[in-house]
Amino acid sequence: MTAKPADATPTPLTGRRPVESLSLSQARRIALRAQGLDRPRRPRTGPVTMRQFQQVIDRLGLLQIDSVNVLARAHLMPTFSRVGPYDTGLIDRASGTAPRRLVESWAHEASFVPPSTYALLGWRRRAYRAYAWGSIKEVPLRHSPLVAEVRALIAAEGPLTARQVHLRVEGEHPRERDQWGWNWTAAKHVLEYLFFTGEVTSARRNAQFERCYDLTERVLPPEVLAGEPDDAEAIRRLVAIAARAHGVATERCLLDYFRIKGADGRRAVAELVEAGELLPVTVRGWERPVLMHAEADLPRRATGRALLSPFDPLVFERRRLEELFGLRYRIEIYVPEAQRVHGYYVLPFLHGERPAALVDLKADRAAGVLRVLAAHPVPGHPAAPAELTADLAEELALLADWSGLDRVSVADAVRGELAPRLAAELTGR
Repeated sequence: MTAKPADATPTPLTGRRPVESLSLSQARRIALRAQGLDRPRRPRTGPVTMRQFQQVIDRLGLLQIDSVNVLARAHLMPTFSRVGPYDTGLIDRASGTAPRRLVESWAHEASFVPPSTYALLGWRRRAYRAYAWGSIKEVPLRHSPLVAEVRALIAAEGPLTARQVHLRVEGEHPRERDQWGWNWTAAKHVLEYLFFTGEVTSARRNAQFERCYDLTERVLPPEVLAGEPDDAEAIRRLVAIAARAHGVATERCLLDYFRIKGADGRRAVAELVEAGELLPVTVRGWERPVLMHAEADLPRRATGRALLSPFDPLVFERRRLEELFGLRYRIEIYVPEAQRVHGYYVLPFLHGERPAALVDLKADRAAGVLRVLAAHPVPGHPAAPAELTADLAEELALLADWSGLDRVSVADAVRGELAPRLAAELTGR
């Protein structure tokens, strides 16, 4: 199949002769369409609605949560990347008031997922010994009496934060100082165990972004909790969500989306291939077996642009990002400053079909400034430097405005080849 030139109208890949081979460019465009990043954001005459926000959730399947807040919290950025400035209170409403459109769970990592997806993750909650990290797995042995105490406390008084629970039990269970589990309190360990296993979940987040834990049965309706399919069917449906969100992917990409391990995940992939929901294809230049969702669309061009969080679903799987989009990208938060290549909190800037730049950003809220700490071009991107810097400057200005910041600043000492040109572009605005 050969992609046609001209506009961004998608070419359905179903109902035709079987597609056996794709170019790397075609695979990229399919992936970008699946993620809602293949074309410019649609102009709006009013604010983003809950319906439009729901469309993003339906497309992505999850929003990863991360505590780093140097720019904007991780779960807020993917919607901005796809629809532009929006009221983040939509997420608070979706996850904090009934009937909930989102609930917290361990999915890719800690994530917001639709309640229907929460039901598909029951097998993981039951298999916590295989999926939880050591300090959580040890809770029943290390804190057995406290588990019952915290469970009863949440049942009687929830929703409660970990801090509130700790204050009620700290007399008998003081904070440990041995660095076990990030120096969490015993109460926090127990709550995370109960959260991982599904006995409690987050009823909402407070102003400090702390979870307010409550019994899961009080957060989600009975039909969700009673609607868990068997493990094999649940895993198959999770892989199907990942496949639709990817468009094209390797088996590793599909299983990584919900962090599915082992033979059960591989079996689910094979069953979706047998059912015709996933189609084996060859992608020229991608040296691993690739699968395409049967309903994937191929746009004739990819003309979108967006700043992507390090936790955006498009960049979850770093090997995929390198093989499909030609970008070697690592988050360097935990790398000593002197050893960082691109910076502390670096966002890829998607420009057309590929990421074109890497920018290290910080929201200086006290000064009202979005600070660019580094700006590096991605080698081999075809955009002219003037076009790239103009579009990047416009996107940064949009991000600053959405973040409640007055301006964008590129300091003289900023690293990266794009920095001087970007500084000049911003000065001229």
